[in-house]
Amino acid sequence: MSDVSQGDGWWMATDGKWYAPVEPVAAPVPLPPPPAAASGFVLTIGDIGITYDTVVTPNGNAELAGSQWLFIDRTTTESKIPTWAIVLTIVFTLLCLVGLLFLLVKETTVTGYAEVSVRSGNLVHMTQLPVRNQNDINNYRQLVSQAQTLAAQAAGRP
Repeated sequence: MSDVSQGDGWWMATDGKWYAPVEPVAAPVPLPPPPAAASGFVLTIGDIGITYDTVVTPNGNAELAGSQWLFIDRTTTESKIPTWAIVLTIVFTLLCLVGLLFLLVKETTVTGYAEVSVRSGNLVHMTQLPVRNQNDINNYRQLVSQAQTLAAQAAGRP
C-alpha cells in the first residue's frame, strides 16, 4: 500500500496500512423501563403495588402508613410413594428382596395457593398467589414481612 489516503474518512493504523471508513452505527433505541420501575413501586405482591407511602391495588389506593397485612397459607403437602418406585419394587422383588427398598422412596408435592390481604383505611384487598413448592411460600412470607416493615417505617415518618 502507499502512504497516500484513499479518500475522505480513510485512516492509517499503526501497522502502516490504510483502512476504509466505518459506517456510523445508529444509536440503539432505549428500552422502556420495566413497569414496576416506571410506576415507582418499591415492592409488588401479586397485583398489589407498594410505594414508600401508598398501597396500590385494583380496588384503589390507600396510605401505606397504618396498613395491616395478612398472609394465609392455603396449601396442602402430600407425601406418597411415586409410581416408578412401586413398579421397580415389583420387578426387583421378583428377582431379589432388595427391591423392597424402593418402597422407602417418598415424593412430596405442594398444592394450593397463598393469600395476601391488605387493609388500610377503607381499602381492603386480597390476592391469591400460586404455590409450586415450599420456596414459594417462604418468598411470599418474606414479601409480606417487607411490606409490614415499609408500613411501620411510613407510620414513623412525619
